[in-house]
Amino acid sequence: MIVVNDIHKRYKTEHGVGRWVLQGVSLNIPRKLNVGLIGANGAGKSTLLRLIGGVDHPSKGWIQRRCRVSWPMGEGGLEGTLSGRQNAKFVCRVHGHQADLADRLAFVEDFSELREAFDEPVSTYSTGMRSRLQFALSLAFEFDVYISDEVTAAGDAAFRKKTATAFKEMADRAGLIMVAHDEGTLKEFCQSGIWIHAGKAYWFDAIDDALKAYKEAIPQ
Repeated sequence: MIVVNDIHKRYKTEHGVGRWVLQGVSLNIPRKLNVGLIGANGAGKSTLLRLIGGVDHPSKGWIQRRCRVSWPMGEGGLEGTLSGRQNAKFVCRVHGHQADLADRLAFVEDFSELREAFDEPVSTYSTGMRSRLQFALSLAFEFDVYISDEVTAAGDAAFRKKTATAFKEMADRAGLIMVAHDEGTLKEFCQSGIWIHAGKAYWFDAIDDALKAYKEAIPQ
């Protein structure tokens, strides 16, 4: 379970502190459940996702992860001066996978399809190549809950099909918290929903009910 307790979040701007993006958000998210975050642009979906993933910190309140939670898929800092292989080695060691390092590296190299570029500096990669490496790294580790923010596959049709299949298999075996603007994607992968509106978060057991609440709040 992931416990979100009285979370508030706002960011500093050049004029001081900005508006509250999230205000008093409290949720209990079960481990083995696929949940979609729904809301208008700027509502705070990605902010909440990053807080849950631990890559950002709340201004007030706390989050307790009682399970293994991934970083946002397709994201994560890569050191540009290091090669794809060296970056992958570093991430493996951070997550305690020294014993099976070779297997993890082989998976990342094979899945990313970077070929010789896997041993070249990440600073030379295109945006699509970085996305391939980051997506492969996300899949290389077993988490109880994966988090995904508008993950889209880069590359040709065959690679997009491969990543879609891998994403579906991942969602079937573990929990998932995802942001997606496409309603079809949310319905395909998620059972429940969290609607974020005016800094608050509302839990719905059924994704269709969350989508309905979101649509009803849109000004006509």
